[in-house]
Amino acid sequence: MRRKTKLIHGGNPFDPHTGAVSIPIYQVSTYKQDDIGVHKGYEYSRTGNPTRHALERYVAELEEGVRGFAFSSGMAAIHAVFSLLSSGDHIILTDDVYGGTYRIVTRVLSRLGIEVTFIDTTKQEELDKALRPNTKALFVETPTNPLLKVTDIAKISEWAKHRKLLFIVDNTFSTPYWQNPIALGADIVLHSATKYIGGHSDVVAGLAVVNSEKLGEELHFVQNATGAVLGPQDSWLLMRGLKTLGLRMEAHEENARAIASYLSGSDAVLCIHYPGLPSHPQHELAKQQARGFGGIISFDVGSADNASRVIKLLKYFTLAESLGAVESLISVPAQMTHASIPSERRAQLGITDGLIRISVGIEDYADLIEDLEQGLRA
Repeated sequence: MRRKTKLIHGGNPFDPHTGAVSIPIYQVSTYKQDDIGVHKGYEYSRTGNPTRHALERYVAELEEGVRGFAFSSGMAAIHAVFSLLSSGDHIILTDDVYGGTYRIVTRVLSRLGIEVTFIDTTKQEELDKALRPNTKALFVETPTNPLLKVTDIAKISEWAKHRKLLFIVDNTFSTPYWQNPIALGADIVLHSATKYIGGHSDVVAGLAVVNSEKLGEELHFVQNATGAVLGPQDSWLLMRGLKTLGLRMEAHEENARAIASYLSGSDAVLCIHYPGLPSHPQHELAKQQARGFGGIISFDVGSADNASRVIKLLKYFTLAESLGAVESLISVPAQMTHASIPSERRAQLGITDGLIRISVGIEDYADLIEDLEQGLRA
């Protein structure tokens, strides 16, 4: 089954009980039992809900995994996966990660005795330096947020497996339409499904997919014990969003390529980060391990004042904290999505005050380029 067909017919394409071609929203908290402990597969909706299960089977198939899980947010999914670890364990993480991921490992997991080291996972030698006797997991975001660095998933998977590490990949920017980390050797794939998978700025959700039944049982225990499950209404919205994921991702990328090309020639732009550009340091790797480059671009206009002036003049880019929607969104990571990272750390990573991140929507790219052009003239 090809990718666009799988998006339509994957998982449960219809309700097995009624034949409905749209899985119903089972708005229910508990279920009648025929006898004590005898039920039809569901007993309480924190443990399992038919609408959520349909989504979980669907995303597991799309990500070529064994079992999927739907959470109340992307951060809830990340927290559940990190909860597979124990006090005293050590994690290696990509240095250029989403600010919320940085915050949870430095200010929440640290209280529980879990240690962390941030490195540039695009450099093999950094992995060897960061390894400790108590290292248990490796967490990679690729492409990264917001600098769009690309890590070699297959290569790093071999490194992690040789050392018996749990290998976790945040696949939010690429989505299962463009990239399948489990097929490249990852143990767990994570998504902020609020972004491209939902795609319409109307749901907050997180997804995780695992590559084994053992990991599935362990993660289900954590999910059921902690309770951050996705509700049936939001589960239905994600299934609806996934049906058009392929069409949207292709439109996002077509627009992003055109805008990246335009920005590359602008005198107002000091540097640009987009894996689809031949000038990107991991351009060839991105071509090899993914089927597309995505719709996120970041570029530097020199200062916070310049960034502010540009944004205030734009008409078609909405200033907002999210990404991956049908409408184009714009943000200044240093003041928004990555504000929780200390300023000195941001400076080390290259997340400057003048860095702008755009999530390219599916509008006509000519309108978007004209909008950016009049903004950059400032």
